[in-house]
Amino acid sequence: MLLNPYLTFDGQCEAAFRFYADCLGGTVTALARFGEAPQCDEVLTPEQRDRIMHARLAVGDQVLMGSDTTPEHPYEGIHGCAVSLNVDSIAEAERIFRALAEGGTVQMPLAQTFWAARFGMCLDRFGVPWMINCEKNQ
Repeated sequence: MLLNPYLTFDGQCEAAFRFYADCLGGTVTALARFGEAPQCDEVLTPEQRDRIMHARLAVGDQVLMGSDTTPEHPYEGIHGCAVSLNVDSIAEAERIFRALAEGGTVQMPLAQTFWAARFGMCLDRFGVPWMINCEKNQ
């Protein structure tokens, strides 16, 4: 069994997943648009056809997935959860935290805590909450 976070965006899914691939060193392995679905011309506007129906980012043996919303499911933001990322070195924690926080909001600066060599929380430029954790500097 695998648990895979699935994020929802309001038209920014493709930009977010390309950014995450660069930031996390992953590969976007799927990027399907609503316009590729059968009979989409009958129900979608041109703007809606370009939105992402499904995105998949592989980072090592882990997967992050997502999509854009549609008018019948208005975007309400991401609330009550965060993507938790555990890394093996302080340098990697600092690099990733800096990249994710750029253009976003730092909720808790990356710092040493009683449980970790580094831990920090931020909301990235796409509105996704992240928790970066490095238990030890290996």
